[in-house]
Amino acid sequence: MSELFDAVDALVASRSPLPPPAERRRLRQAHALTLDEVAAALGVRRATVGDWEAGKTEPRPPQREAYARLLEQLTQLYPAGAPQGDTAAAPTAPRAVSKAPTALTGPEPLAAAPTASDAARTAASRPAPAARPSTTSRRPGAKKAAPVNSPAAGSAYAHGPLLVLDADAERNVTGYGVGGLTVDVPAKSLSALLEWTLTEAQLGAERLHGSGKDADPLLVLTAAACERYGLPASLSHEERLAGRLPEGHKVVKQLQRADWQLTKRGLGPWARIYRPVQGGRRRCVQLCIPSWHALDDRAWGHAAQLEPAELARVLGVYAARVMTPVGSTAVTGLQLMTALNPPTRASQPDADGKRHREHRPGSLGTEPLDPAPCEATDGHPVLAGLPRFHVRGPGERLFEEAYDWARDLTDEECMKSHLVGIDVNLAFGAAANGAVVGLASPPVHVTNPTFDAALPGSWLVDLSHVDLGRVKVGKQWRDLDGDLLPSPFTPTGQSPEGPAWYATPTVAYALELGYDVAPLEAWVRRESGRFLDGWYTRLRDAYVATMADLGVSEKLSPADFLEAMDGYKTRDPELALVLSAVKMTVKGGIGKLQEKARGGGWKPGQAWPALARPTWRPDIRATVISRARINMHRKMLNLAAATGRYPVAVLSDCAVYAADGPSPLDVLPYDAADKTVPGSFRLGVSPGMVKHEGTQSVLWGANVLEELAGDGHVANLARYIKTGEITAKDTGE
Repeated sequence: MSELFDAVDALVASRSPLPPPAERRRLRQAHALTLDEVAAALGVRRATVGDWEAGKTEPRPPQREAYARLLEQLTQLYPAGAPQGDTAAAPTAPRAVSKAPTALTGPEPLAAAPTASDAARTAASRPAPAARPSTTSRRPGAKKAAPVNSPAAGSAYAHGPLLVLDADAERNVTGYGVGGLTVDVPAKSLSALLEWTLTEAQLGAERLHGSGKDADPLLVLTAAACERYGLPASLSHEERLAGRLPEGHKVVKQLQRADWQLTKRGLGPWARIYRPVQGGRRRCVQLCIPSWHALDDRAWGHAAQLEPAELARVLGVYAARVMTPVGSTAVTGLQLMTALNPPTRASQPDADGKRHREHRPGSLGTEPLDPAPCEATDGHPVLAGLPRFHVRGPGERLFEEAYDWARDLTDEECMKSHLVGIDVNLAFGAAANGAVVGLASPPVHVTNPTFDAALPGSWLVDLSHVDLGRVKVGKQWRDLDGDLLPSPFTPTGQSPEGPAWYATPTVAYALELGYDVAPLEAWVRRESGRFLDGWYTRLRDAYVATMADLGVSEKLSPADFLEAMDGYKTRDPELALVLSAVKMTVKGGIGKLQEKARGGGWKPGQAWPALARPTWRPDIRATVISRARINMHRKMLNLAAATGRYPVAVLSDCAVYAADGPSPLDVLPYDAADKTVPGSFRLGVSPGMVKHEGTQSVLWGANVLEELAGDGHVANLARYIKTGEITAKDTGE
């Protein structure tokens, strides 16, 4: 009979009535509960509770009964529409309603989570909190307490680096910060909001280097918050093309009347609004407007569609591990270089005891440098003397780019069953680590130089004599099938046909392969250093920490690593967004070193805004990409020498191999001690190691090669190995 009673109880629990989603959120916030606390009590993920409150999903047994019990008791404490607490004596600074103690880490283990019924009883037994404290608190039910475990406890930035602002139907604005922090925002105009942010909000982040600058506070405005402050929820077609609101917009004029200034990019998806420095202190606020497409889905995925609290978590983790975002991930990646390696520092006191700003050794300095002519992109002012429509070949232009190479399958490879793609983790970041690059001095032209592998620069040299059929692997000469390997000297993988410009790492690799080089001329940089080491370390740590939060840690065995990688993004979709942004910060930051001219008004020979930056350094970009391509070739060479396995396609940091099985372990030879070919590909999470990119059948590969064949072109299977899908764009239809 007891079993029947249990079945009846379960049936009743499966239909436990719940209040509407918005009311669930109100009740939780009224009792100062965070999403993390409710999730831990009920034994579910934080995002699951957020989905319940957003109405995206509904709880199911056994959590539904406990969740209903919790909400029922909270309803008794905080009836809808009933005033609670005294709002007359609010403090002058915003306070935290609640703060989750583990907001900057991934999901915690739930082994010791209390039962759902215990959670409901505990929540119901809490004393009713006082009114939400704020400058002009309006809403009841908030706990009167200072932030707990704040990001910078005791500092000027006690509330962390950012707030996501959202407005309700009554035009009340709430700010959501890291760790579950919520604050009332009293400002009724954008100008007042900026003033409040700088004087009362306690937002910002400490500098990443002693000679650098503290991060400006970041306000992220939802569509509702935009409308509350007189901004459109979305940009018109013309405004999107311009990338900003027009100068005559009422909010722009409002800011001007209040003595606020905008940078040249104006009031757009990412805006910097400031007043002149006063008393040596910056007065600047960053705005991010997701509904204006500030968060590119190629980097941030669906972050723009998240609820405010969830978006605050995603951006907060990124801010803590990388830096407070200041624009796209590419812009942020470039700014991170300067934040970690500032161009100036304070001098020693002079005779009057005053300090002055001076150049900081090891940095790029404060002045932009012209590139060598061979390093300049087409249309650069240093090329103004070239004839119009002149096309520069490899003997005039440095062309260091990532691989895009493919070949036909051999008869032996056609007998295999699978094509397996392996992808290098954070390949460009790993290539930046240890890269010696030119610093704050211009390049020097040298004729008939002696090659020096320690000297960064660009070299005009003929490498067509390098025979991949016989090369040094380590210290031994080895005979290989050179036709099955791409050339390491060109992004197409085709062997060079004569003198061409190369970055230092590319020429050094020719020596490593056992061949002499005799440069004809060079542009070299005598002042050099490892400018990107700190940048790599920070991004590497962010990547590895986020992967660990997703359940993929370092020092796993190859089999355990592959198992951990299976579905890792679904374990915490919000942290998966952070991971994507970190990876795009690496790629975008390197790409931004050679930002090209944009805009219809530019003409070849004219300077464009990016050239005014000391970080416009195509030579540094070329060095990093050269190292990434050489690192890739070295791994493929070592694998071929040891196993006779050759890639059939390479696209940037992904290589495809034919194999007798679907796993990377069918390509990479690991022994019983989990050791593989020295200097070749290794499975693991660290940058420079590889993960599984995708597997398709050899029959699929043969069909793709046939379908996309034409004019001697061989389709790059690495482009499609992950999903196996080919679009109409690929076929030209």
